[in-house]
Amino acid sequence: MLKEISIKDFAIIDELNLKFASGFNVLTGETGAGKSIILDAVSLLLGGRGDIDDVRSGEQVAFVEGSFELKKGPVRRQVDAILSREELQGDTPDTLILTREVRRGGRNVCRINGHTVSLNLLKEIGEELVDIHGQTEHLSLLKPASHLDLLDRYGNLYEQRTELAKVVAQVQAVRLDLHNLLSDEATIKQRAELLTYQVEEITSAEIKPGEDEDLREETRRLANAEQLAELATEAYRALRQPLEGTPSASDLLSIAAEALTGLVKIDGGAKEIAEMAESLSIQADELARSLADYQNRIEYDPGRLHEAEMRLEMINQLKRRYNCQTIEELVESAAEAGRQLESIEHSSERIAELQSQEGVLLAEIGRLGASLSSARVGIADALSKAIEAELADLKMENARFGVSIEQIDDPEGAPVGDYRVGFNETGIDQVEFLIAPNLGEPLKPIARIASGGETSRIMLALKAVLSRADQTPTLIFDEIDSGIGGRIGAIVGQKLWALSNTHQVLVVTHLPQLAGFSDTHLKVEKRVKDHRTVTQITPLNGTGRIEELTAMLGPEAESARQSAQELLEYVKAIKKQSPQKQGVTAPDR
Repeated sequence: MLKEISIKDFAIIDELNLKFASGFNVLTGETGAGKSIILDAVSLLLGGRGDIDDVRSGEQVAFVEGSFELKKGPVRRQVDAILSREELQGDTPDTLILTREVRRGGRNVCRINGHTVSLNLLKEIGEELVDIHGQTEHLSLLKPASHLDLLDRYGNLYEQRTELAKVVAQVQAVRLDLHNLLSDEATIKQRAELLTYQVEEITSAEIKPGEDEDLREETRRLANAEQLAELATEAYRALRQPLEGTPSASDLLSIAAEALTGLVKIDGGAKEIAEMAESLSIQADELARSLADYQNRIEYDPGRLHEAEMRLEMINQLKRRYNCQTIEELVESAAEAGRQLESIEHSSERIAELQSQEGVLLAEIGRLGASLSSARVGIADALSKAIEAELADLKMENARFGVSIEQIDDPEGAPVGDYRVGFNETGIDQVEFLIAPNLGEPLKPIARIASGGETSRIMLALKAVLSRADQTPTLIFDEIDSGIGGRIGAIVGQKLWALSNTHQVLVVTHLPQLAGFSDTHLKVEKRVKDHRTVTQITPLNGTGRIEELTAMLGPEAESARQSAQELLEYVKAIKKQSPQKQGVTAPDR
């Protein structure tokens, strides 16, 4: 759950540190005091959009940091898996710190446990921790595209969906291969000609690995044969062919060795020096012989030089033509071209094979899709009954809720019975939520029938039902009281309080009847500080809470204060009945 949030220089908030409790938290205050700004800050912290308008006027950086408590369970396991994967573990496994900075220059900084991360990674973590429901989420309820996911989430059908999605991915890959093989025949023929030329050109060259390096070395020697011969001759002459009247280096070393041999006969201590001289004399003779051999191997062959240069240039041209860096890559490109050519040459057999695979996969999609569709029908009935029960509590006793599950004919679709139906990774069904708010009316799409107040209540009914399978620790509601009055507000408050049995719930509200059910009441106010407007949060208890509820009820008259006290007594009685109670009873006021 969200334990604490620190906000600095965000919108009209200069600096704010706010602690939340488990259970049901409400934020109240005058319009424009900054209640929704606090939720905007939470949204930013979870990876929401941030821009320079978020930075407080006159400042350079908006800063938001949140501390989350991770209790043992599926969410913690999922978050721990992400942290482990990215090596972002914190000092304590039960605490997670998220940080977000928005700079006036446009740069955003995201951190998890003090480590800088990408915005996408922050979003990935945030989606596991908090579910925010604002007016846009109310509107999303009106979009049929979201209804299928809600139904499957309620029925825990994602495992079946995943199994089907894998087969859909396989058939899509097969169809892509088929499309490529069945493309324009002239294009295939041209491609085959190019591949044939590539294979023949590279193969006929008979290139060997390392040949280019050997050729470069050979051309270097051949091109410099004259200089090599001169240098080798000069060295040989110094060793064996001295100038007239002077001994050679080899002769001088022999003389030195003989002299030292005689010296050893007189002074045995000079033996090591004599041996060294003998060794040098022998090495000089060996060096002279090696130089003579080297001279004999030096080639003056312009023809071979031209041949080697032409061979090397041919290899380099092939590398450039086929975008290869090495001979090994060149050989592999010919092998790959051969494989592609073989695939094209055997395209008829391959097409028949792929069509057979497609048929098998489509049959499997039809089987899995029909099974998933059947499960959805059963789940839809259970969901409808649960939603209708919730709507009855919310004073829509005559409302009927339904789920339309249909398939679309598609001649290239999956076989289901005697028909072929369209499919995608979610299955074969088109799902849409229907409602009849009043007795005697037919079921119609929610988008066409629900008013603003009805939409809020339908959304809450859905959330109340779906949350029983929802693992998200923290639920945040903004404008949940849109379009509803005080009597319904008390029921909504009781519903939200019931949700807090299994979730931390944060709500922004203007309705005192809803706020009265909170376990933690926070008042948001605007104050002027140093000639600037700032937001201030005050936790309310006892008298302070009665005064806030009184102000929310109307003029600060004694009757309003008494109503506030009666409201709190009513809430206290309801909570005392059963902390796990899911049904509700509206107050008689």
